[in-house]
Amino acid sequence: MDNERPGSREQQVYLGNARLPTAASGRSALVRLLTDPGFAVRAVRYALGLPVRMATEDRRVLEQLIFPFFRDLAEVHNVLFVGCDWYTKHYQRTFFRAKNYWTLDFNPAARRFGAAQHVQAPLEQLTRHFPAGTFDLIVCNGVYGFGLDAPAQCEAAFEQCHLCLAPNGYFVLGWNAIPARDPVPLAQIAALDRFQKFTFAPLGTWRYLTETSYRHTYDFYRK
Repeated sequence: MDNERPGSREQQVYLGNARLPTAASGRSALVRLLTDPGFAVRAVRYALGLPVRMATEDRRVLEQLIFPFFRDLAEVHNVLFVGCDWYTKHYQRTFFRAKNYWTLDFNPAARRFGAAQHVQAPLEQLTRHFPAGTFDLIVCNGVYGFGLDAPAQCEAAFEQCHLCLAPNGYFVLGWNAIPARDPVPLAQIAALDRFQKFTFAPLGTWRYLTETSYRHTYDFYRK
């Protein structure tokens, strides 16, 4: 189902499920983070190597809605998560313990935040490491606009994702819908046209804009 609205690019990105952020709302979010009593708890848990859950709305959507939905799907066995950082370290043991779970990141320093099965490589080289049709689910979060910036890069990366998905496999793309982090932009990437837009039932849409100052957005596709 295509939920994009006609009109300006801003109208196409904003789908009515989150308020437009302002500079004031961004400052408020920072104040909430720094004064959050749970911040110290998360810092201690991270220092002890325990799972740490981010308090931001985009992480809540990812960890409380997206991951549980796909974890519980019987047809999802092989999972690839792209883009590792300190807050992704616990994803395997917390959400995908029963799956054949892989992580991928081009940065060698991200290895310590990845799964037991981790590949250091750019997404554009995915088929060098996995045969076609390997994965039932690929989640690419916080990579587009953060290193995956040039049109040729994006075309290659998303084409590789399509090749490495099994028939009817799922592709979830998380990105920030602000000019500084939407470099191509997505609407101009032809490789994404190879996917079918997938209405994610828990949110009732194929594109969901979270209520964050950086306008983090999740797009849901199916091969």
